[in-house]
Amino acid sequence: MSYLEYTVKSVPAGPRKVLYLNWALILLVIAVAGIGALMLYSVAGGSFSPWAEPQIKRFAVGLALMLIIAMVPIWFWRSISGAAYLVSLILLVLVEVMGSVGMGAQRWIDLGFVRLQPSELTKFTLVMALAAYYDWLPGPRTSRPIWVLLPILVILLPTLLVLQQPDLGTALLLLIGGAMVMFLAGVHWSYFAGVVALAGGGITAVLQSRGTEWQLLKDYQFRRIDTFLDPSTDPLGAGYHITQSKIALGSGGWTGRGFMQGTQSRLNFLPEKHTDFIFTTLAEEFGFLGGASLLGLYVLILVFCIVSGVSNRDRFSSLLILGVGATFFLYFAVNMSMVMGLAPVVGVPLPLVSYGGSAMLVLMLAFGLVQSAHVHRPR
Repeated sequence: MSYLEYTVKSVPAGPRKVLYLNWALILLVIAVAGIGALMLYSVAGGSFSPWAEPQIKRFAVGLALMLIIAMVPIWFWRSISGAAYLVSLILLVLVEVMGSVGMGAQRWIDLGFVRLQPSELTKFTLVMALAAYYDWLPGPRTSRPIWVLLPILVILLPTLLVLQQPDLGTALLLLIGGAMVMFLAGVHWSYFAGVVALAGGGITAVLQSRGTEWQLLKDYQFRRIDTFLDPSTDPLGAGYHITQSKIALGSGGWTGRGFMQGTQSRLNFLPEKHTDFIFTTLAEEFGFLGGASLLGLYVLILVFCIVSGVSNRDRFSSLLILGVGATFFLYFAVNMSMVMGLAPVVGVPLPLVSYGGSAMLVLMLAFGLVQSAHVHRPR
């Protein structure tokens, strides 16, 4: 027995769990959140209020919750996966009944001390429910039609509720995130090929429905599609966001204009500079190198999730870690693609960087589940 093994095994069970934490992942999360606080300080003109200070406090609370969740055995989280999913569905229904409205959408429940966005919570309770389902289901049944139908329903229920808010971006993340968990669980590729074919038909139907009595999307969502295809058609209206975003990205060059020197954000040309478009603020101030550095940190977090998930011999833990990693990837990939004009503007925040309480806390809870699966993995 090596000295390290002796040292670890000689520590009592409780404190020993701290040694088993994935500290590299924790440090990466702290680094990204630090960048987020720095950018929120910048967009506020060199002030911790109104965005940086509450964001730092939320992150501190989220970090504490992540460590607490990590200490709880993973079997407990598996046992409540179904209940957590049902609670998130109930919250989505309550949004329709008593939700508060913001920026033309009804997506939040005001709890007094925080405005909870249940759709953010659902992204990860859905992963938990699917991981528990495939952990329970024997391997040979994974691709049988009757056993594929149930997870499809599990994915579609919250997706349809989120679409009613309306929140097309989150609905797409639920669909794609759920499909990725099914693929990782071993569902045959032919099902996904069929879904792609149906999606092609669905897109065609959506486009054909425009201007009819059975129009499938809201007018503003169609304007987002038009803006994505050609922002110059309405540079002062629907195309304003992406036009100003591209100007900010281009003006940053390789090394940027300098901290708090970005003209697009300082002169308020860039809308939603503290939420959905905060990446363009970073790219303008720190240039291509700054944006690539943040992307590198995100990729490292994703790599640690993949390595931890693939090496975990517990099926639920493995699917949970990989599912959280896949959802995290969708977060930053969609946001960065959106602000660079590579995808339609769908209102997806940049994880740990964009201002927002629900997204920050829920993501930290999800990383707590990843840590719990890592700490309590079979050895």
